[in-house]
Amino acid sequence: MTATKAYAAQAATTPLTPFQFERRTPGSHDVQIEILYCGVCHSDIHQVRNEWGNSIYPMVPGHEIVGRITHVGNHVKNFKVGDLAGVGCFVDSCRTCQNCLDGLEQYCDTGMIGTYNSLDKEGKPTYGGYSTQIVVDEQYTLKIPTNLPLEGVAPLLCAGITTYSPLRHVGVKKGHKVAVLGLGGLGHMAVKFAVAFGAEVTMLSSSPSKKADAERLGAHHFALTSDKTIMQQLENKFDFILNTVSAPHDYNAYLPLLRTNGTMIVVGVPPTPSQVPAFNLIAKRRSIIGSLIGGIKETQEMLDFCGEHNIVSDVEVINIDYVNEAYERVLKSDVRYRFVIDIASLKNK
Repeated sequence: MTATKAYAAQAATTPLTPFQFERRTPGSHDVQIEILYCGVCHSDIHQVRNEWGNSIYPMVPGHEIVGRITHVGNHVKNFKVGDLAGVGCFVDSCRTCQNCLDGLEQYCDTGMIGTYNSLDKEGKPTYGGYSTQIVVDEQYTLKIPTNLPLEGVAPLLCAGITTYSPLRHVGVKKGHKVAVLGLGGLGHMAVKFAVAFGAEVTMLSSSPSKKADAERLGAHHFALTSDKTIMQQLENKFDFILNTVSAPHDYNAYLPLLRTNGTMIVVGVPPTPSQVPAFNLIAKRRSIIGSLIGGIKETQEMLDFCGEHNIVSDVEVINIDYVNEAYERVLKSDVRYRFVIDIASLKNK
């Protein structure tokens, strides 16, 4: 067992504060990682505040983890001490269901084991990346490109794969017209990937101030969703809409923008459902699909792609003692576009 410093929530209504716990001793197939950076995801806030109703306390959040390996088990084959490594949203799964065998561990039939706020196979709570180190089976550990800034890589482990996976699933490529709805942590990555895949990309946003950023990120067009004239002009235009919005909104405002056979891909998680009349789908054989992160193989593919194309997240690096303020700023959309904790600031706490 190894003493580990962290920040944790003790209850849904309390701020994150310093916390210490014991990481397990690495097993023969495990790697031990000194955490260097950890991204702040909006889902961290949902779970810390028990907004999804399944929170386990004390909770150490964080599932966008980048670090350096300090120990490898006797049977580890793919990593060595000193390697850069990453950990995403889950650290284990059943490994035997068809989804796991197909490399879709995120859809494990018995439920993937989350990097935090979950129970491992021994029934012990998992603790995440707002901490100085983590121990993970090498099968659920990712190789990090050495040519990218590590602070910008960390959010790829969630925000990156959440947008990469569905765009790959539907086969976005040159010739497609893709709209990205919402320019935040997810949306800014969606723009980067869709552009890199060769699509013509339009940013749909309710904020006029986002236009310059959308263009900087590579979007070919920007459309203000509150402008009824522009929205009418965009009807029947897009092959795909990647919907990243987690605030309450009406899907029906955007479905008419899809061409025949067009697809809205939902990756945002609004707190209330949107009612969709059947006619809005059947009239032009439109569809709505959802997507949840990616499996280990696909996440590694995404990281390799980012290394080849120099793609990282736009981040604001913070010290650990700023995390509670960062949460409030996330809720106000006051970050461009992801907070990342420098874990060096935790080691002297």
